[in-house]
Amino acid sequence: MTGRPNFLFLITDQQRSDWLGCYGHPVVETPNVDSLASCGTRFADFHVAAPICMPNRASIMTGRMPSRHGLRYNGCTLPTSANTFADVLAAAGYDTALIGKSHLQPFTHDPARHPPDADGLPPRPVEEAWKPLAEELSQEDPDLYEGEEYEIGAPYFGFNHVEFASAHGDRCRGHYQQWLRKQAPDWQALWDDANELPHNYSCPQAYRTPVPEDLYPTTWVADRAIDYLSDTSRADAPFLALVSFPDPHHPFNPPGKYWDMYSPDQFELRLPYEAHQNPPPPLAWLERNFREGGGQFTKQTAMRVGDQELREAMALTAGMVTMIDDHVGRIVNGLKERGLYENTVILFTSDHGDYLGDFGLLLKGAMPFRALTQAPMIWFDPADRSARVSDALASSIDIGPTIIDRAGLTPYRGVQGKSFLSCAKGSDRHRDELLIEFNDGAAKLGFDRPARVRTLRTKEWRYTIYAGEDWGELYDIQADPDETRNLWESPEHESLRGRLALRLAHHLTCQMDESPRATLMA
Repeated sequence: MTGRPNFLFLITDQQRSDWLGCYGHPVVETPNVDSLASCGTRFADFHVAAPICMPNRASIMTGRMPSRHGLRYNGCTLPTSANTFADVLAAAGYDTALIGKSHLQPFTHDPARHPPDADGLPPRPVEEAWKPLAEELSQEDPDLYEGEEYEIGAPYFGFNHVEFASAHGDRCRGHYQQWLRKQAPDWQALWDDANELPHNYSCPQAYRTPVPEDLYPTTWVADRAIDYLSDTSRADAPFLALVSFPDPHHPFNPPGKYWDMYSPDQFELRLPYEAHQNPPPPLAWLERNFREGGGQFTKQTAMRVGDQELREAMALTAGMVTMIDDHVGRIVNGLKERGLYENTVILFTSDHGDYLGDFGLLLKGAMPFRALTQAPMIWFDPADRSARVSDALASSIDIGPTIIDRAGLTPYRGVQGKSFLSCAKGSDRHRDELLIEFNDGAAKLGFDRPARVRTLRTKEWRYTIYAGEDWGELYDIQADPDETRNLWESPEHESLRGRLALRLAHHLTCQMDESPRATLMA
């Protein structure tokens, strides 16, 4: 290996850490990702800063918590004034590319389902605490891509080469949609619900797409990544390529052979609802809602479903995961064919998990069970191909600082993440504890206000408070790794609860922005 390393950053959407062969899944086949882990470092206790798409993606990019960078819940926008680790590498001469899903800005026109002000106040002459920022509209807005061509205004959060596949499933927007219109004159028919292929699945959002494998967004993302890596016209500068797959996020619609690659009968429901000894109120509410025939708040909201529907969702998710893995193999082979493999650090992670069967649930919500908060993290460095499993406690805000560290650079002020490069080299010491934030955009799951949730995670405990509620969650991670017995009301743990509350208070006290630094004396 010579010179500064390249970085290939692979990220999936809403994939649990344990849905990879190298993390012990007994059914799902992921030989290409497993191969990276077999000669790299697999992190066994890696968690997200926020268990939901947009806030955590912004935390990955900035190395900062949502309460710092401002993208607090889905539907917000990361300010274009925010610096990212891609900005740092670009300033140091790296060629930077983002291919696939970004989701740092909204990519939908659907209005947020916020109730009108219910406090009986008259109209507000001034609506918000802040004056509107003088910023452009979201560059992920689907209207921008309705024409034949739309070139995004670069740099985009530090990326000079950008190709979007916005949204999810078989109907992604952005540059993917522009490409699809050229490749398939019948693209509108491929997107017509009336042309769904026949199937007998009953799980919510199971859809057998007529879009063939070669036109599906996951294939497009991989193809565009390979084209980028193969582009000989680029300068000899090192590169950062963030390749972001919109799958396996629902809807559950793997194309072609991936639809029936797995059978629902192959999947075990290891944690039924009854496995939780004293369900917290949102979990109990979901169970009641299910028994009473209630529906979802939105298509993204957690829901309780039946056993067969859970198994079907698992089988279809497995198909999407294996499809991603096949294309990871193609991209890595592209590195090898171009002679770039020996000088490219490869990362694999996801933006957060999915309940995907735990306690009878699908999708994601306010309860930060490890199914949501624990993400895969694999670090492959050709300079050190020792196979390791790191038990270090680490956070998604640590990714950017680690890449910057490996590039031999220094991060900007205000970064909260810490480089885990020493852990990739064998150390298990990194964090004693970490903070996880969740903010909902509307009242859901039985809450009478949008949930504000803060979690302190240590190697031994998960401590969670819900703003305005007189209950919380406390789990002994060592004795109860599946988080099935809430110790919040346990008299024997009252003192511990107080100590963890103090530790969480210290974390919340530190949520002050250290940037910019003062330049003048008071």
